[in-house]
Parts: sequence; C-alpha cells; structure tokens
Amino acid sequence: MAKMTKSQILEAMANAMQVSKKEVNHFFDELTTLGHKEVKRNGEFTLPGFGKMVKAQRKARQGRNPATGATINIPAKTVVKFRLSKAAKDAVL
Repeated sequence: MAKMTKSQILEAMANAMQVSKKEVNHFFDELTTLGHKEVKRNGEFTLPGFGKMVKAQRKARQGRNPATGATINIPAKTVVKFRLSKAAKDAVL
C-alpha cells in the first residue's frame, strides 16, 4: 500500500473542506510554522486529537563504537519527540 503524497493529502483536504488546494497548503504551512515556534518558545506544541511535539534533554552518556569496540563519550543534547495522543492510538489500533 502506497503512502499518500503531499499533493494527495492537499487534494483530499480541499475536497473535504470545499476550499482550494492553495488555501489548504497555506493552512498546513502556517500550522507547521506555529508548531515550530511554540516548541522553540514553550518546549511543547499540542495538536488536539493527534499528538504533542515536545522538546527534551538527553543526558551525556558513554557509548561504544561498533566498528572498533572503543568506548566513546556522547555529549548531552536537546531533541524533539512526538507523542501520539491516546485518541489517535485508539483510532488506528
């Protein structure tokens, strides 16, 4: 089963909402920009019924180089995680 392309998603949403694909594309662009700004500023962005994008800190740790077996230090870093909402999990599974 093939994944939906961006243009197929835009067309499906435009037909469902009875608006142009250009308007739907603009909506998705603005939603994406808003999500990025909110995660950067507040550390999280919730899309009700879908999930939450969260900024998290990873601690420094020791790892192993698989090629040589040598121990290496992996520095601490900030990552972004996406947590799927319970409603979305229930709808899919």
